[in-house]
Amino acid sequence: MSNTIFTARNIVTMNPANPEATAVAVRDGMIIAVGSFEECASWGEHEVDDRFADKVLIPGFVEAHGHTMDALAAMVPYLGYYPYPLADGTLTEPIQTYEALLAKLRAIDAQLPEGEQLLAIGFDPIFFPNEQRLDKRLLDEVSATRPIFIRHASGHLATVNSALLAAEGITRDSVTPGVGRDPDGEPNGELQEAPAISLATYAMGTLMAKASGPGVVMIHGEMCRNAGVTTSTELVGVFLLMPHAREPWEQIINSDEFPARMVMYNVPAMPGSTGDYPAVAKVAVDLRDNHSTLKLRNQGIKLVLDGSIQGWTAVMLPPGYYTGDDHGLLLNTPEDLVDALRAFHAQKLNVHVHCNGNGAVEVFLNAVEEVLRADAWLDHRHVVQHSQTTTAAQYRRMGRLGLCANIFTNHIWYWGDQHYELTMGPERARGMWACRTALSNGVPLSFHSDSGVTPIGHLHTMWCAVNRVTPQGRVLGEYEKLTPYEALHAATIGGAYQLHMDHEIGSIEAGKLADFAVLDASPLDVDPMAIRDISVWGTVVGGVVYEAPKP
Repeated sequence: MSNTIFTARNIVTMNPANPEATAVAVRDGMIIAVGSFEECASWGEHEVDDRFADKVLIPGFVEAHGHTMDALAAMVPYLGYYPYPLADGTLTEPIQTYEALLAKLRAIDAQLPEGEQLLAIGFDPIFFPNEQRLDKRLLDEVSATRPIFIRHASGHLATVNSALLAAEGITRDSVTPGVGRDPDGEPNGELQEAPAISLATYAMGTLMAKASGPGVVMIHGEMCRNAGVTTSTELVGVFLLMPHAREPWEQIINSDEFPARMVMYNVPAMPGSTGDYPAVAKVAVDLRDNHSTLKLRNQGIKLVLDGSIQGWTAVMLPPGYYTGDDHGLLLNTPEDLVDALRAFHAQKLNVHVHCNGNGAVEVFLNAVEEVLRADAWLDHRHVVQHSQTTTAAQYRRMGRLGLCANIFTNHIWYWGDQHYELTMGPERARGMWACRTALSNGVPLSFHSDSGVTPIGHLHTMWCAVNRVTPQGRVLGEYEKLTPYEALHAATIGGAYQLHMDHEIGSIEAGKLADFAVLDASPLDVDPMAIRDISVWGTVVGGVVYEAPKP
């Protein structure tokens, strides 16, 4: 089979020994040479693909914390404060007032058949500080008879109306933690964290069925293509809980039509519950070793330890939250976390743990230290996911323990002002998303979008890490800024490292998979404030070209 040589205006390789090139040669989905055209041509018979002659190639972005449920924005009414980009290249309509919110819900209600529940996603009350918090009474104004369920943007809270509370039997006598209450003890319509949200059985069952179906996988892949992401991670994989879901996903992802690679980090139990971790670990090893392909990997385990900062459900160390009521709740006991981590660590399964609050980070670090005393796996690369409020002392400890940080830098833009004014206060908001501190302490770094919470796309996560600017123009943490090169490293080889895949993806060099993002400009050459505005032409995955739509 002859080689294909892709030519470009510039190729940013992220390989320090060969940092830039103008041609890359590909054979059977693998890179065989990077350099000048003449150097690539010297590898033998070839065809030339010059469609990128005026474009820039960079390593395909690696999203090490995403969710295929971002496709729900195209399948379920979306109520987000900011527009959300869809697979066809269009944007959702932003909802930025309560009047617009209620008007949209009434319009949806008028179109639904009688008896069908109204489900919507993407809302976040923190953007409406001058309004009363959304509760059952406001939703009752939309309908007093049709059950209404609104999943918040974070995924850690939901708001429902009185009809849904009644339909699901959620009353003042419900003992599940996280059921919001009025002063008189009656449920107020807010459900906090998975155990309480799961009480809305029909709504959650419907959303989970949509989110775990094969249709969302293809839509997610198309969103990846549009953003230059060639490897995405489903960080709430369900193959351990729903084994029947595996084969439909395999058929779609392993097909030539699917425009990305997917990495599964499967949850061993629903957040807030426990399991037989040694038994689950054996099944996870079988998934990893016997049901992985070049395009679909079952790489490790995801655990969820706390909630969201903007929902006041993340677990914070003293002095706690700046304003509002602290609803922080560990979803697993420290002892249960140690049991889980020990079982998966023993089987050499990489573990990523959701830790938004630094109180949750502390529990995870303690668990890692205890497990490492008995089983010194030196290349575990376990990951603190989100790592938004991790302290400098914790980063020093993470460096010693060999832990990685996958930082949710998009929060700087989407919720930075709210963290400054409401959740953390000025001083701690400037120290959130501490990318520079992580690198200074030898903590391997990547970024993520938590797709479904914010849109997938590393040009935006990079922009946030480099500029740290909020919508109100604040610069949160001048001394935590990264250079564009450091940000690009985190968004490519950094993510690949945390997935134990840096020997295969994350840079453009001989012997690696031929995965590229095709851009109109290099993020290393434009003004730092213009990084997020760079156009993405599409991607190349294993040498196959996927062009993004141009609406």
